[in-house]
Amino acid sequence: MRRRDHNIFANATSLLICGLLAGVVVAAAAFPAVAMSGLAAKAGSDTFAQLPSQLKTATAPQVSRVYASDGKTQIAAMYDEFRSDVRLKDISQNMQDAIVAAEDHQFFKHNGVDVKGVARAFVNNNSGKSQQGASTLTMQYVRMSLAYTATSPQEVVDATKDTPKRKVNEMKYALQVEKEMTKQQILERYLNTAPFGGGAYGIAAASQVYFGKRASLLTVPEAALLAGMVKAPSAFDPTTKTGYPQAKDRRTWVLGNMRDLAMITPKEYTDAIATKIPTQIKRVGNGCTSVVKNSWGFFCDYFYRWWNSQPAFGVNNYDRERQLKSGGYRIVTSLDPKAQDQARKRATEKISDSSQNAVLLAGVEPKTGRVKFLATNRKFKLDDPAHPQNKISSNPAKKRKKERGSAPNTTNPLFSGGGDITGYQAGSVMKMFTMVAALEKGMPLGTTINAGPMAKTNYIVEYGSPAACPGTNKYCPENSGGADGGPTNMWTGFGLSRNTFFVPLEERVGAENVVDVAKRFGIQFRAANDARYANNKDLAHGWGAFTLGVSSTTPLDMANAYATLAGDGMYCEPTPVQEIKTQKGEKIDVGNPHCTRATSAEVARSALDAARCPLGDQSALGRCKGATAGNVRRDVGHPVFGKSGTTDRDKTASLIVGTTSIVVAGFMVNPDWANHTDRMQHPIINPAVYKTAADYMKGKPKENFKKPGNRKLTLGEQRSVPNVECSSIGEAKSRLSGAGFDPYVIGGEVDSKCPAGTVAGTNPDGRAIKNSPIAIEVSNGKGGEKPGKPKPGQPNLPNFPRRN
Repeated sequence: MRRRDHNIFANATSLLICGLLAGVVVAAAAFPAVAMSGLAAKAGSDTFAQLPSQLKTATAPQVSRVYASDGKTQIAAMYDEFRSDVRLKDISQNMQDAIVAAEDHQFFKHNGVDVKGVARAFVNNNSGKSQQGASTLTMQYVRMSLAYTATSPQEVVDATKDTPKRKVNEMKYALQVEKEMTKQQILERYLNTAPFGGGAYGIAAASQVYFGKRASLLTVPEAALLAGMVKAPSAFDPTTKTGYPQAKDRRTWVLGNMRDLAMITPKEYTDAIATKIPTQIKRVGNGCTSVVKNSWGFFCDYFYRWWNSQPAFGVNNYDRERQLKSGGYRIVTSLDPKAQDQARKRATEKISDSSQNAVLLAGVEPKTGRVKFLATNRKFKLDDPAHPQNKISSNPAKKRKKERGSAPNTTNPLFSGGGDITGYQAGSVMKMFTMVAALEKGMPLGTTINAGPMAKTNYIVEYGSPAACPGTNKYCPENSGGADGGPTNMWTGFGLSRNTFFVPLEERVGAENVVDVAKRFGIQFRAANDARYANNKDLAHGWGAFTLGVSSTTPLDMANAYATLAGDGMYCEPTPVQEIKTQKGEKIDVGNPHCTRATSAEVARSALDAARCPLGDQSALGRCKGATAGNVRRDVGHPVFGKSGTTDRDKTASLIVGTTSIVVAGFMVNPDWANHTDRMQHPIINPAVYKTAADYMKGKPKENFKKPGNRKLTLGEQRSVPNVECSSIGEAKSRLSGAGFDPYVIGGEVDSKCPAGTVAGTNPDGRAIKNSPIAIEVSNGKGGEKPGKPKPGQPNLPNFPRRN
């Protein structure tokens, strides 16, 4: 490294001469006739020393790079100015020589100001000849620094406007910079700051944009072209028709200087002149619409929105976005690129990108909240209004205005909500919150309710509405298909998704407590009416249909909520990042797993045990009797838990599949119009979800869930059911009531050896939880075996009435 000369006499002489020149320059601008007077020189000498000299230092905006979870695969670049600083040792000597040859031959000899150059320019510019500049590399660096440290538009103008005052300020700052920095440091900062056109700022960016290489590999002709562009990047742009000849001439001029300054040989000069100049450049994509793979765009957008919500990066969205696009961060996200690609494949196996209906798949890692993938049958891009691909919206209101829908192209936050996206009705997957609330109230999984075809509740609805019991204003939900569940516990109720079990259970627990569980598990009530109910306990208390999934939510919310069960009751805020480093390589503590206890570990384990039933897995206590998606355990090949769900008239369909490693939530919805007329199909959404889970788990060890240890919270207080076979109905009711049960008679009669009109048996028999409903079966006296327990999902009698 060349040793700097800080000779006191030399610096003092420069300061004095610059002071005198300052007076001349300013006077020449205002009073040309007296420009050379002693008065002007004296004035300059007196005032020059009083000008500010301490240059504010600020790093020029740097590009932030976003990577997948492997830390190697780049997802996107985010920048206001495409720039990445590099050390001088990583910039080819060719480039260092070329910029000196182009801009400042005396760079290594002067102390920041080329006094002879200033004087020569002054004489020339006041003689009516063409204008000359006298700015050294140091002065140019000062100008760029002043612009980047400006705090107002006027300061930017003052730093760049061609005025004598600006030139004098630059000289004073330059002298001070040369005292504080070596020539090599100044050269490094200059090359990292200068604009090179083509959206490239700094030599590293320019090398990549124009030549697709690192700055350390620049050749002589390449360096000469770039050095020549700094003076006027637009005028010397080789990719334009008018700029190409000027760029070529400018390069020749720079190469000539390099030869004359003995930086290159005559042969190198001749060879460089003959080298072709590129007429096309590769601009680096900026933001999420320029991701490496289009299907990664939705995750990238989720990350971008997450960043802009973090107070650590600024007090408002503007400041946070500036941090992201100028801070030079290295961000390793939680995106698993292999899992993302597999999920995208599954999302489009049975439905095309152009369908108005969307399959949305979100994957979350339990115990960390890290989002592993977000996939759908959509392209992440803005639809081109000049050549639109999107169909007219299916929403009648938008259709009348000829507004276009979101297929196949959209940048809407379909997975996480935001803007106009408030979410989608999730259906019966929301029943999990009722189960957790009941367990928290001490109601065990064995809690039994007579889940007939219809349940009469005390929830108030509109009189005579389809949801009301005939001729009343009481909410009377029914099971899908009119199924009759009979005496049902949580294992079976959740496994077979019995509405007439869960709405009465919600009523016992208190709907406001169910809503509270949902909040603790991370459900965001984005729709205004949902929020009104959720944030008012009195209104929430009467929200009878909440357990059936009538509120809007998102796949990401639901994946994370179910991941809370797999995390032993610890809710972890969803996060798209694994690690964030500053430009200096310092880790910052933002985006790391942030987990809080949402419910006790025992409640979570108990609820998860019942949640194994819907997917064809067996609970740890062996209590599953029926499933709505019974193939999932077999097809995933690992212990699983989760739930399927539909909403009224199949306007949405959902499935959640969880293991110890991943929870996948899938929704099939119409993002443009909630009240559409299509019927969403489980044969489309279910395979997309469980195949995605299977893909993710392939090759991973089979790990079982933790077994519930509190028998009171699972089986409850068990007691023997009296044997009342062949007793009279009255006697049977009396004995069962006396034993602490709630007996009722089911309609119809069954074959039995007991006399007609007497008790043929009970359901359940053997043992049951205290206060459980016990169904009394009536004999027809025609002999036959005593009726056994119903098969899963198949009650003994086809028309199981409400209790009498």
